Parts: sequence; C-alpha cells; structure tokens
Amino acid sequence: MLSHPCDRNKSHGWGTEDGWRRQFRLFIGSGQSAIDKGARRAYCEVAFVKGRVELMAYFELQSAESDLQHLSEQYWQEAGERERELEKAAFEAGAAIRGCEYTLSNLEAIVRWKSERVVHYLIANSNENIKSALAIAASPESSTEEAVKALIALRGVDIPIATAVLAAIYPERYAVLDYRALEALGHARHDVSFYVEYNAFCRHLAECGIVQPQGDLPGPTPLHALERGLWQWSRSHGN
Repeated sequence: MLSHPCDRNKSHGWGTEDGWRRQFRLFIGSGQSAIDKGARRAYCEVAFVKGRVELMAYFELQSAESDLQHLSEQYWQEAGERERELEKAAFEAGAAIRGCEYTLSNLEAIVRWKSERVVHYLIANSNENIKSALAIAASPESSTEEAVKALIALRGVDIPIATAVLAAIYPERYAVLDYRALEALGHARHDVSFYVEYNAFCRHLAECGIVQPQGDLPGPTPLHALERGLWQWSRSHGN
C-alpha cells in the first residue's frame, strides 16, 4: 500500500480543524506517477477516532489527473453567458459576506447561482437568522461541520446549497458538493459528515498542484478550478 505521491515525505494532519482525530490518506494503485494520463487513482481515508480505526468515505478520481486542468478551462468556455454572470455575482457576494455583509441579498446571489428555483424560500428566514448563519459560515474559527449546520438551519438551504455558500465565501477552503463533481469521484452520498470528507479530499487534490488557479475567473483558486474540471468531466461523459 502506497501513500499518494504528493504525500510522500510529509506529515499528515487531516481533520485537525475538528481537533479530535488523526487521519491518513492512502493511495491504492499501481505506484505510477500521480499524473500518468489514463490511470485511475483510488483513495480512501483511515481515521483513528478515540483509539479505534474507522474507514471514512472512499473516492475514485474517474478522469486522468492530467486532464483536469483542460476540463476546468473547457467548463468555462462552454458555460452560457447567464451561467458566467451568476457565478461572478455569487463570488462577489461571497466576498461581501467575508467582509461582514451578512445580508439576504448576498445570500440570494449565491443561491441563485446554484438553484434559482429555491431562491424564493429564503425570504421566509428572518434577517437575524440569516445574519447569524452567515456570520458562523464566514468565521475562520468555524469548523466545516459547524458552518454547514448553521446554513442548513435556514429555510431553502440544503447541504449542496450550503456548500456553494461556503465556497463563494472561501473558495480556497471549501468545495461545492455538486452531483456532477461527485460522479467524477465515483460517489453519490450526501450528508454533513460526508461533505466534511469530500471537502477535505478535494482540498487535498488541489494542494497537490494538479490544477492551477484560473486567475481571471470567479473564485480564482486551485480548489475551484478543480471543481470545474470535475463538473466538466461529468458533463463531457454525457450524464
């Protein structure tokens, strides 16, 4: 059993934000280079929880790692003008929230990016509840689980929407839990603990340097470029 190539000679500190578990990411495969075109990479996570070994979520990258940068560029090229405008508006709203503007209009801009049909549900939330949820989501001190749970307490916000809000606020820290990106990782389960694992996995891939930030696009981080690449892989496979 081999560690993932970008992990070699590094210490592992996964899950330190939650303070109670050490996690190790394992690479299961042939031992070839991390960027060999056409090779599939399968990953799983082992956590030592209160003295017990527990298996966490399992992901398998369906595309070749070397294809992801091209896929992330293709995603933006094939997006319609409205899709581009919605994404730009979402990340502008995320930046505003990061600057302590905890408003309904900023929340609406992000939700509209991912699911316009649920925007009208947001008005059922009080301004105070929206402010409280966004403040928790934007706090650097909040764990992923705390941030997601604060957002899904709002009417009209489910886990995928909550993760879009988090990604717009901190595109270097959070990935969007999108069904296409999940398909590109061979997975489909949706709950808060799963998102914590999914987000950690996506951040790990981004930190390996297999994609570069798209500096002139919204959310100019390797993590968001990775999301675009995963999403485009699913779309290009006709699903």
